[in-house]
Amino acid sequence: MSSCTVQATNYLGWKAEQIANRWVKLEIVPQIGGRLMQVTFGGHDYLYINAAAKGKVIPLNTTERGDHNYGGDKIWPMPEGNNDEQHWAQGGMQPLDMGPYKLEVISHGAKCGVRMTGLPNPLTTGQRYIREISIGGDSPVISFRNTMENTSGFPQTWSEQTITEYPTTTDPEGMTPNQHLWSVTEMNPKSAYPNGYQIATGPRQNDAYSVSDGNLRVHWNNISQEVWIDSPTGWLASVDGSTGYTMVERHHIDTDREYPGKATIIFYSAGGRAPRPGQAPGQAQAQPQQRAPGPFIEEEVNSPMVELAPGESYTLDTQWYPTRMGEDFKTTTYAGVIGTPLTAAATPAGLVLSGSFGVFYAGDLVAHYYSRGSEGGTAKLASVTPLEPVQLQTTVQAPPGTSRVSVHLVDAQGLDRGPLGEVLVNPPPPRSPPRQQ
Repeated sequence: MSSCTVQATNYLGWKAEQIANRWVKLEIVPQIGGRLMQVTFGGHDYLYINAAAKGKVIPLNTTERGDHNYGGDKIWPMPEGNNDEQHWAQGGMQPLDMGPYKLEVISHGAKCGVRMTGLPNPLTTGQRYIREISIGGDSPVISFRNTMENTSGFPQTWSEQTITEYPTTTDPEGMTPNQHLWSVTEMNPKSAYPNGYQIATGPRQNDAYSVSDGNLRVHWNNISQEVWIDSPTGWLASVDGSTGYTMVERHHIDTDREYPGKATIIFYSAGGRAPRPGQAPGQAQAQPQQRAPGPFIEEEVNSPMVELAPGESYTLDTQWYPTRMGEDFKTTTYAGVIGTPLTAAATPAGLVLSGSFGVFYAGDLVAHYYSRGSEGGTAKLASVTPLEPVQLQTTVQAPPGTSRVSVHLVDAQGLDRGPLGEVLVNPPPPRSPPRQQ
């Protein structure tokens, strides 16, 4: 069985803990709000890091003005605002966002994980946050357990939110916008929002938002803006067409509970103010914002609103799946991502299977054949790895009468991770003549 490692290290000047296996490397910095600062997969760094804050631990009592956003991945409470005590007035040097967390290693070997425990926040939310981050030895999949605990003496109701920042430029200096970067999630056909999503801040009409294949696609265009989505399926993806790397994040949607503002997912773009009349959106002049001006886009996952009695806790479980896929990304399954959906064409030479995918696990693609009313067997198509895009174009000798095909990913341990697609054969096989009585 493959293994992983956990070790103390120095990351960009921060005292950090590194979790790694042969697929992925995680850099965790507990003293700046319990952040996961970087995920590296196949030599590709996914997360935004503020160059001006590298290696710094900004004192909580600082009066210095400036950009205090570190980047990376963190937890915040929801809802935000100054309305009342049931809203969190984000901003400032608050222990919840910027304070030290206590780190402990909870597993190593076949599975590697750490737990980070934050400080209680009696003057703001009354909550304490606890994060567990882990990987196994045999895949790049990353697992999170994000727990909020009521440390006050009375019942409180909050949502917890994970915030992940992705860079929106193609150069380390942050000067060249990435024109091929998209944040994607599935829209709700029964959305509570009139347009299927709600623009919370920023201009109502601009080129940041588009809808295709049943998905909302958000493109960074240097305008500070935020959009809320009541996505029903619990997945979102950061899709980078310039590098061909994609990160999918999944969480469970609890349909019996309310979400803050109805939103299960939020995308926030850090940038300048909205353009003046006659000015193109990408030419908006950068201005100081309440939040750091970027360049990054935040992908935010909300838990439902949960009432916790004193001492009670609630855990939001999420999983990240790094893989290879460009901006032709269409959707995702539990096995991988889909660019060009699976097709099955009957030809004189055999059944031609084609499609483009990225996979979450190393293993084999296996075809499942079905004739009308019965299964027709399986056949291995190709060996695949998460580090390489999958271009499926193969001719197979399917059993006679095959009318339907699905392609599954079976990992290196022999576990079926589910389908990447299922389609009818085109043209369908002729129907057998009825039996003579």
